[in-house]
Amino acid sequence: MRWVLPFLVATSVSASEDIADKYPNSLLYDKPVEVIPGVFSAIGATAPPTYANAGHNNNLSFIVTGDGVVVINGGAAYSLAKALHSEIKATTDQPVKLVFNENGQGHAILGNNYWAEQGVPIIAHVDAAEEIAERGAGILSNMKRYNRDQADGTVVQGPTATFEDEYVVEMGDFRIEARHLGPAHSPGDIVIWLPKQRLVIAGDMAFHERMLPVFEHTYTADWIETWDTKFEALQAIYVIPGHGHPTNMDQVRRYTRDYLVELRKKIGAHIEAGGGLAEAYYVDQSSYSHLDTFEELATKNAGRVFEQMEFE
Repeated sequence: MRWVLPFLVATSVSASEDIADKYPNSLLYDKPVEVIPGVFSAIGATAPPTYANAGHNNNLSFIVTGDGVVVINGGAAYSLAKALHSEIKATTDQPVKLVFNENGQGHAILGNNYWAEQGVPIIAHVDAAEEIAERGAGILSNMKRYNRDQADGTVVQGPTATFEDEYVVEMGDFRIEARHLGPAHSPGDIVIWLPKQRLVIAGDMAFHERMLPVFEHTYTADWIETWDTKFEALQAIYVIPGHGHPTNMDQVRRYTRDYLVELRKKIGAHIEAGGGLAEAYYVDQSSYSHLDTFEELATKNAGRVFEQMEFE
């Protein structure tokens, strides 16, 4: 199955958290699809990680280059990485030669030890590697709580190599540029830019179909600046976001950058009016209420943005 251009228009796509597992024959939430020739993505659930989705609530992508396969994201568990590898083997005889972690979060890194067992190098930003070293045990413990037996075999495995600004691979028909554009959603966020194809595997730089979470280490002003100065400059035609189906820049801009700008504007007005934290949780975010994870994240996001902005 291949995505075609009409899908990539800037329209709102329904992605209900109530949708059952779309690929019951696999731990993957959905079967990988070919976004453009040679670039595949298994689209995760737009919901929190659960036993039902095996933690596959982000996008697990791979590039069939003609001279080997490059995987983007280790996956949320050993078993999930193994399930992705099974799909890769069903797609091509080319071996997996490289894995990138888009950041240091569990759904990007907890499958690393499966890939390490296959002898595949694992690449991440230095800040993501630091996150794994400092928080990996806690991340694994959290995953085991919801994933139970599906966590079997998973141990914390960091990257085998790191970079600071850019890591470029020329492989087969592809030039693959892993770039750290600047502060964004979480430490060590990177994007995978394919300049010949004008496609970016954006990781958690970009969201749509579900509400983005603002973490305690997510500095929203810096994320907006990185977006405006570096991410837009790519002029990507195709975007595989960290969460949500492949789309275009208009769509992810609306639900990432524009959401952050709007929330900061409303929290800023609340602060100017002398409002406190208790009331800040309930600033109006209704224009985003159709997004999955809205109920889980909207008030938390408002509170964290308030805590940031009262000291800016």
